[in-house]
Amino acid sequence: MLDAAARKLIDPVLNRQGAALARRGVSADAVTLAGLVLGILAAGLIALGWSLLALVPLLASRLADGLDGAVARATRRTDFGGYLDIAADFLFYGAVPLAFVWSDPDANAAAGAFLLLSFYFNGTTFLGFAILAERRQMKTDARGLKSLYFTGGLLEGTETIGFFVLLCLLPGWFAPLAWAFGLLCFVTAISRLMLARRVFPGGPGDTPE
Repeated sequence: MLDAAARKLIDPVLNRQGAALARRGVSADAVTLAGLVLGILAAGLIALGWSLLALVPLLASRLADGLDGAVARATRRTDFGGYLDIAADFLFYGAVPLAFVWSDPDANAAAGAFLLLSFYFNGTTFLGFAILAERRQMKTDARGLKSLYFTGGLLEGTETIGFFVLLCLLPGWFAPLAWAFGLLCFVTAISRLMLARRVFPGGPGDTPE
C-alpha cells in the first residue's frame, strides 16, 4: 500500500548512490547477494535472541535491496538479476519469521507457522499475477522499474519491513503481531485473486472488464 509513495521519496537518493557504486565497478548482483547475506545475518541474530542488534544488518539488507535496482538502472538490467533479486527477497522474508520461531519455539511456533503460510500464499498470488501480466505485456513503474510486474496490495514491502522492525523492537509480542499480520497477508492475497479474476477473465486476447 505504501510502496508507490515510498519509491517517490527514496528513488532519487538510491539512484545517485547506485550510479556511484556502478562507477566503482560494483555489479547489481553483488549488491543483491550482499543484501541477502546481511538479511541472513539479521535472522541469525534474532534466532540467538539478539533482536535489537539484528536491526542493524536487517535495515542494511533492505538498503542493499533498494540499491541493487539502482545499480542495474545505471548499468544494465538483466533477467537473471531480477530473478536473483526476487529469490533473495523471498528467502529473507521467510528467514526472519523462522528466526523468531527458533528463538522461542514454545511461544512462537504456531504463530510463526501461520505467518509463513500467509507469506507463501501471498507470494504465490504475487508471482502468478506477474507471470500472467508478462504474457499480456502489461507494464507498470508505480513501484519503480522492476523485472516483474508488481501489483499493489494492502501489505507490500514497506509494510513488511516496518513489521520486521516492530518485531525486533518487541520480540515478546511476536505471536499476536504475527497472527494479525498473517491475517492481513491473507486479505492482500485474496484481493489480488479478485483483481486477477477481473484482469484475466479468459484467454490472452481478452481485455480487462
